[in-house]
Amino acid sequence: MASFVDRVVLHVSGGTGGHGCVSVKREKFKPLGGPDGGNGGNGGDVILRVSSQTTTLLDYHHAPHRHATNGGPGMGDWRGGKNGETLVLPVPDGTVVKTKDGDVLADLVGEGTEYIAAAGGQGGLGNAALSSQKRRAPGFALLGIEGDSSDIVLELKSIADIALVGFPSAGKSSLIAAMSAARPKIADYPFTTLIPNLGVVQAGEVRFTIADVPGLIEGASEGKGLGHNFLRHVERCAALVHVLDCGTLESDRDPLSDLAIIEAELDKYAVDMSYAGVDGEVVPLNERPKLVVLNKVDLPDGKDMAEFVRPDLEARGYRVFEVSATSHEGLRPLSFAMAEIVKAARDAVEIAPPKVAAPVLRPRAVNESGFRIRREEKNLEPLFRVLGEKPVRWVKQTDFTNEEAIGFLADRLAKLGVENELFKVGAKPGDTVVIGEDDGVVFDWEPTMMAGAELLATPRGTDIRVADIGDRPTRAQKREEQVERREAKAAARAELEAERKAGIWTESASRRRAQPIKESNLDNGDDD
Repeated sequence: MASFVDRVVLHVSGGTGGHGCVSVKREKFKPLGGPDGGNGGNGGDVILRVSSQTTTLLDYHHAPHRHATNGGPGMGDWRGGKNGETLVLPVPDGTVVKTKDGDVLADLVGEGTEYIAAAGGQGGLGNAALSSQKRRAPGFALLGIEGDSSDIVLELKSIADIALVGFPSAGKSSLIAAMSAARPKIADYPFTTLIPNLGVVQAGEVRFTIADVPGLIEGASEGKGLGHNFLRHVERCAALVHVLDCGTLESDRDPLSDLAIIEAELDKYAVDMSYAGVDGEVVPLNERPKLVVLNKVDLPDGKDMAEFVRPDLEARGYRVFEVSATSHEGLRPLSFAMAEIVKAARDAVEIAPPKVAAPVLRPRAVNESGFRIRREEKNLEPLFRVLGEKPVRWVKQTDFTNEEAIGFLADRLAKLGVENELFKVGAKPGDTVVIGEDDGVVFDWEPTMMAGAELLATPRGTDIRVADIGDRPTRAQKREEQVERREAKAAARAELEAERKAGIWTESASRRRAQPIKESNLDNGDDD
């Protein structure tokens, strides 16, 4: 079973807002108490918060679906619904939040840093909040809105100052154990380290953190071995330390060839450039300060190998240290060299002025309506799609089983200017109008719904305009009636044509008028 997880896909969703309440105050001797329905509570948020007590993303690997609590519904007597509880998810320091496409949403560094992963839905207003001088007793309330829902990727990038890189069994874990209080797993077989290990080192007045990466091998950039998967943990490091094995028993390996292979793999690793550090820049791994450690000099062959390759490494410009993790030889000068690099990096960050983007205020344009209409075509018929934050939210808040609520929505859309804009883009009565994207609400547009429902003398919860629309035939019904009329006309023409061919003719009305009046009709008159 996995005990360390540094990348997970988390499915988060905020709580749904509670529905508003429809209620009328009823009290003895006060028959006109008025509306007293309360508002629904807001849904809870899902928040990611950095916690020093969390070191892995293992909990989210086992339970990747997280949902905040919903808001409570409003109640009578002006009682509002309870707000949903915020769900706080602790994450390790250095967690990067991304979308599935790789876009960085947040870089969580520092104890207590927070990011709202999914906002809760807004609660619906009760009829008390919807009442006005013109609409004194609304018979409807607004519905609560669902919270945000998204799939995010959490990647852990450890906060370390120095990174140890090298081949498997080069002695990186032994070096951390010898220089700090960390106790990583150590064994005499390759790929012993399966997770990044961190250790804190004190060198004089400087305290810093070192991390080792599971062994890199040739082809790591193509997915071989384990190290390439964990290189993200050294992206925040100020310097790299190459740990070279001078006591290897493999005949085809030597410190110089190992260094060349590791350098080539680091060159192929693409540092995540979508986020920047404090100074606003991201430096590739191979362009950062480096030290070379020749390990295992306590062995006879290791000492000889270190003395052989050291001049060549120094000629290339590397600072070389001969150490032994077993006998602790050379560890003190190495720790002070690391501290010198860390202190220089920290001083540079403190001296460099922070790059803060100037705030840009963009007020809404005078002619900006807050929505737009896109003309589409479906089944060879025009379709008009209304897009905008307000219309979409209003539709979600509407109870379509309540006529008065539908009329209220029509008034809001007309006041926003949606109806006038539909006329401008060429919409005709009966055309299909969709508010929202693929999951939007579909209407058969009837532009005869004038505003002013509060002036209509109808019972609460009803709207005479909506009732009239319900009695009108739909486009499909009109099309069926037209087809029936055409079929009836065609049948009548066929019947007349059949009678003509059969020789059956009817008398014309003019001939009947030309016939003389019969005597029997005259006998019916009165005698003088």
